[in-house]
Amino acid sequence: MNEQAVQQYLHDHIPLSKAMQVEVVSVKTDEVVLSAPLAPNINHKETVFGGSASAVAILAAWSLLHTKLKSAAINSQLVIQSNTMNYLLPINGTFTARSFIENDADWSRFIRTLVRKGRARISVTAVLEHEGQQVGRLQGEFVALATEAQ
Repeated sequence: MNEQAVQQYLHDHIPLSKAMQVEVVSVKTDEVVLSAPLAPNINHKETVFGGSASAVAILAAWSLLHTKLKSAAINSQLVIQSNTMNYLLPINGTFTARSFIENDADWSRFIRTLVRKGRARISVTAVLEHEGQQVGRLQGEFVALATEAQ
């Protein structure tokens, strides 16, 4: 999936992403980068609302798994099970969320388990950045449930 296809999918299937004006910056085999502006995500301190920062990080992590599963031609339902979000600095402008899987072996194990058992779990990291600085970090646990081809 390319950037335009992922962005269209997010906006069509996860309406919050459109309201937050999330844009897909890049889609690569090993990472997805999303961005969001301050205006629709602002809080009372004129910085990014924590819930918005967390949502963009989750969307980036989910999008990475979604695109990797599509590339592998594996149909599944993909949901977040749990996450931890650390806010390091206030964000007062457009920010990005870069998602990746820290250990390559985790992906192979995830796919093997999903194919064999019809269910698998994997951890994905998303780093938030603003003006060249890391401003937040999400660690999310996602679960995929195998489905029939659609």
